[in-house]
Amino acid sequence: MGNTICCLPLPLLTHTALKNAKTGFWFVVFTTSLAFVVSQLDVSIVNVALPQIGRAFTAGISTLQWIVDAYTIAFAVLMLSAGGMSDLLGSKRLFQLGLLIFGIASVGCGIAWSPEVLIGFRALQGVGSAIMIPSSLSILNNTFAHEPKLRARAVAYWTAGGGISIAAGPVLGGLLIHISSWRWIFLVNIPICLAGLLCSIYLMDSKKNEKRGFDIPGQFIWMLALTAFIAAIIEWHNLGAQSPFIYGGIIFSAVMLGLFLWRESVAESPILPLDLFKSTNFNVFIGLGMAFNGAYYGTVFVLSLYLQEVLHYSVIEAGMAFLPLTGGFLIANITSSFIMDKYGIRVPILLGLLVFSIGFASLLLAKQGTPYWQLLLPFFAMPLGMGVAVPAMTTGTLATVKTNRSGIASAVLNTTRQAAGAVGVAVFGTMASGGPDHIIKAITEIAIIAAIFMLFYAGVVFKYLRDL
Repeated sequence: MGNTICCLPLPLLTHTALKNAKTGFWFVVFTTSLAFVVSQLDVSIVNVALPQIGRAFTAGISTLQWIVDAYTIAFAVLMLSAGGMSDLLGSKRLFQLGLLIFGIASVGCGIAWSPEVLIGFRALQGVGSAIMIPSSLSILNNTFAHEPKLRARAVAYWTAGGGISIAAGPVLGGLLIHISSWRWIFLVNIPICLAGLLCSIYLMDSKKNEKRGFDIPGQFIWMLALTAFIAAIIEWHNLGAQSPFIYGGIIFSAVMLGLFLWRESVAESPILPLDLFKSTNFNVFIGLGMAFNGAYYGTVFVLSLYLQEVLHYSVIEAGMAFLPLTGGFLIANITSSFIMDKYGIRVPILLGLLVFSIGFASLLLAKQGTPYWQLLLPFFAMPLGMGVAVPAMTTGTLATVKTNRSGIASAVLNTTRQAAGAVGVAVFGTMASGGPDHIIKAITEIAIIAAIFMLFYAGVVFKYLRDL
């Protein structure tokens, strides 16, 4: 029963069956994956709706960037603290709280009456995601801590759920907008959150780390550092580099980052334990996550504008154009666990970086009037490469720490990934500002820079990463 229960319709899950499935592999993976699915879905589903939201609120590109980045900033700002709280209070409780907050915020986004209100509720969604993502990984890590191969497979399927949802977001968004309105891209989260809350009742809790506290000053300083930097990048195009808001924001962010690192070095219960970075493997994994998210999130944001503003696709056509991304993630995430079983951590990561680089290089085909079939290679290769590498990266990150620190380890990984994603959207979105010609130019520059950087990082992985 434990291996098949997630295939049953939710209403048929009896109380007894759920109790028996409490430690079942598929039930645990299914339930924890719901958090990653809904959080990643909201990263990408909004992209295809940006032109419609812009027209509904008469909003410019910087406002649209804020609608995307308010979510990822809040996600990145609070996840470190959430990871620590998961280790301190127990992951199950935090997992449930995150799902509840995310569901409430999704209702707010769906009924938002102004761009400011929408941005506010998007930030609240980020809070919910920040709370539930590290706790979901902590539950997985603790449940399968004594079975490394089973843990690797669980993480691969957990990652597959998020990868498929981030790729399917534009497709689902296009369909919902076509049959209704952009508001439904947020309301669709509600049944997923409810299902997660119901199933989570029967999950095992994680081991608690009673030595951890909560560093409020560190949390506040980190929030200032990241928010100021992202705000300066987003408003760069509107205000210009000479604006005190821009250069002042960047300088202020750098000062806050330095202050944050100092604070974490002296705090009794730091939200970012700096001793984690004594591990070379851990550092390589963190850098890899940042490289993937920064490049991918920023590129999908620009490609959504490219399909609708340059190629003049309708919203449903733009959504369906992203369908190969779903296939790429599905194939890659599932394949990754088998590659890990046979070759370890390094091989899938190196393979993923190579394929990811090829996907970016093939974006050079994206021009005015480019036929869709020529876009199939980058649209399939990018998620294929990322999908092969990310499960190995996540599994490796969890394996570098003890189980009672898995919450903070996963929080550091996902914090840096989300921060990099927010920066990617801000930088790439600024590059694409100014109309169709600027969008095409931005894609060309992104293709060259990202392809070269991924090959460079493959060299870093080859030289420094060691199998666990």
